[in-house]
Amino acid sequence: MKTFMDETFLLETSTAVKLYEKYAKNQPIIDYHCHINPKEIAQNRQYDNITQVWLGGDHYKWRLIRSNGTPEEEITGSVSDRVKFQRFAEALPKAIGNPMYHWTHLELKRYFGYDGILNGNTAEEVWNLCNKKLQEPSLSVRGLIASSRVEVIGTTDDPADTLKWHRAIREDPTCAVKVLPSFRPDKAVNVEKPGFSAYIQTLEQVAGMSIGTVEALEQVMLSRMDWFDTFDCKASDHGLDYAVYTPATQEAVEAIFQKGLRGETIHEQEADVYKTHWMLFFGREYARRGWVMQIHYGVQRNTNLAMFDLLGPDTGFDSISTRSCSESITRFMNALNRENALPKTILYSLNPADNELLASILGCFQGSEARGKIQHGSAWWFNDTKSGMESQLKSLANLSILGNFVGMLTDSRSFLSYTRHEYFRRILCNLVGSWVENGEYPYDEFALKEIIEGISYTNIKSYLEV
Repeated sequence: MKTFMDETFLLETSTAVKLYEKYAKNQPIIDYHCHINPKEIAQNRQYDNITQVWLGGDHYKWRLIRSNGTPEEEITGSVSDRVKFQRFAEALPKAIGNPMYHWTHLELKRYFGYDGILNGNTAEEVWNLCNKKLQEPSLSVRGLIASSRVEVIGTTDDPADTLKWHRAIREDPTCAVKVLPSFRPDKAVNVEKPGFSAYIQTLEQVAGMSIGTVEALEQVMLSRMDWFDTFDCKASDHGLDYAVYTPATQEAVEAIFQKGLRGETIHEQEADVYKTHWMLFFGREYARRGWVMQIHYGVQRNTNLAMFDLLGPDTGFDSISTRSCSESITRFMNALNRENALPKTILYSLNPADNELLASILGCFQGSEARGKIQHGSAWWFNDTKSGMESQLKSLANLSILGNFVGMLTDSRSFLSYTRHEYFRRILCNLVGSWVENGEYPYDEFALKEIIEGISYTNIKSYLEV
């Protein structure tokens, strides 16, 4: 029996160990998509306790604790941070097979030097150890970034953001990491959702101009993209509940926009028309600017409306959608491609049943502008598990070129989440190592080195041109 999380954790063969140790373990990290707050990097935040860095805003952990029957007051309520940490520690031992169990212990081992097991009985020991170490400079936000060998961080930013914290980071000579904004215009695209009209008013204030027409909004979006460009923006991101492609006339789009401004009910087909207009508009602009377009879809948002009313969005009440979007995606990409305006694109579906679908779409739209111009993004959200990563990697290998894959990202709000790159790299090396051991791929050291180093680091560096 192997020791829990030893040096060969998840590495089942000698080839897997060799690949990981030689070509993956010490590669730097380019975390090209996450939800961390750039303000905390600019101010080099020092956390007071482990609950702040672990449980603040982490709906992955909140869902786990809820599943243990814990009252909401002791998860997101006003109880002490110590109580919230205790409830997490009590739930964790039951989470066998959940990646949260591995992530938690990797973070404890790598950042706090703790080799024990977190549970209800050890919670006080771990609480005291972590809180003491969190006061050390090496565990400030920038300390965590540096010790994790992170070179580039891609944040997720609204077009209305002034990017003042990105400016502060850029102008601070003591900050070694490159922090780049990513353009996320969802609030301007989701015409059917509450708050659309109020958001347009916010944009008006930022832009210093009235936005009474679609054309005016287009001009504002172009100016905001120009602003993001001054901060070396490399990518956009779109969170769609489902992929859309319902083209219509400019007049029809304008009428829907006016309804949205008045706060009237927008029906699904109208929303699809409006979103199609904007996705095509943005796609053309991204291609012109050389930005990468990321599209996340396949989500049922806010399924528990009682809890949504209590806590708001992004609090752990979203789930996988089974709605088919394949024809919408291919028609959308085809429309841009016919105009020679399809940008480098990364597609993510929350539904694991879409793995083969997405991997097959890639081959239809590849181009010579970049190796692997169209990408199937890393296993996302509910798929960000050991089996989910293996499934994504296998479908990509089966139907495309795995060696050109741009690899892992954290998609996280926590600065301790960089160990997810280690987790992914171990899974990658184990899978590739198993193919070599089974005689399915030769032990070609040069080729294997290029594959593992590429997926771990060099592919995304070249893809983003950072």
